[in-house]
Amino acid sequence: MKVKQLTQYLESIAPPVYQEGYDNSGLITGNPNANIKGVLLCLDATEAVLDEAIKKGCNVVVAHHPIVFKGLKRITGRNYVERVIIKAIKNDLSIYAAHTNLDNVHTGVNAKICEKLGLKNTRILAPKSTLKKLTTYVSVQETDAVRGALFKVGAGAYNDVQQASFTTLGVGTRNGAGDALSRVDVVFEQALEGQMIRALQEVSSEENPLYEIISIENKHHQIGSGMIGTLPRAMLETTFLERLKTRMKTGCIRHTELLNKNVKTVAVCGGSGGFLLPHAVRQGADFFVTADYKYHEFFDADSNIVIADIGHYESEQFTIDLFNELITQKFSTFAVYLTKVNTNPVRYF
Repeated sequence: MKVKQLTQYLESIAPPVYQEGYDNSGLITGNPNANIKGVLLCLDATEAVLDEAIKKGCNVVVAHHPIVFKGLKRITGRNYVERVIIKAIKNDLSIYAAHTNLDNVHTGVNAKICEKLGLKNTRILAPKSTLKKLTTYVSVQETDAVRGALFKVGAGAYNDVQQASFTTLGVGTRNGAGDALSRVDVVFEQALEGQMIRALQEVSSEENPLYEIISIENKHHQIGSGMIGTLPRAMLETTFLERLKTRMKTGCIRHTELLNKNVKTVAVCGGSGGFLLPHAVRQGADFFVTADYKYHEFFDADSNIVIADIGHYESEQFTIDLFNELITQKFSTFAVYLTKVNTNPVRYF
């Protein structure tokens, strides 16, 4: 099995189009046509992780954080990023990263946090506008075939709706002559745009079928940042803090002043999620669990919510388990290992 088959599968779950603008998810080193010997899963593709991969006979490393965020002008081994790239190339190692694109899908990083905390009735905390609309004009006879082809690749599916379209009949003129035409409108996720165009071209009798694609502002409730859910039963704030510390395996929780009320609704965001605080407050969360809060940012809780900073590594450590579940349920032709290297750069005394 080839590297590109693995990456294509992972990208069907977390399409790169959903990553944030600063991110660098995808295949960072390696030949997509190389055969997979073994896969090592990690949060960070450090030198120690690559050494572990080589020792285990793995030639693919799947990481959450991209080792390269910005363009490299020189690769001389002067820092850990350049040394990792050099080691990967010398040893024919493929490094693949699924970062904020995996954060932004409803079955991704934040869903795993909710699972660990036992949250129910979960939903995306801040849905994104990732929907587009395709409009095309086809002969009346081709209408059903065109809609069927578009539905097959995922058109007309958003939130809880499936195979939705709108069709109107009209007259199209060409060279002075008029023909009966159907106008077909369908909504689709932006990650499907290439497949939509190919499906339309394959089924249409026109060599170059006419179509228009526009972005729409409707929120897609399965794509976005953070998640929010409810505990099976309300509990004291101190009880929830104990639950959080135990289940997220963190040695330290920095939090704002407790509000002396029961905890029922909890918002979460793996990694640096401070930008989501207004969403958590607006949706009635009692606790907001995330990481990377700065001193002055804690004041933003303003007695409306309890902010709990559990640490960046701690909030995302179970992403490795998520990778393992996704890959092993799909493939059985190569060995998959979870790294034994703790790549957390933060230490607590």
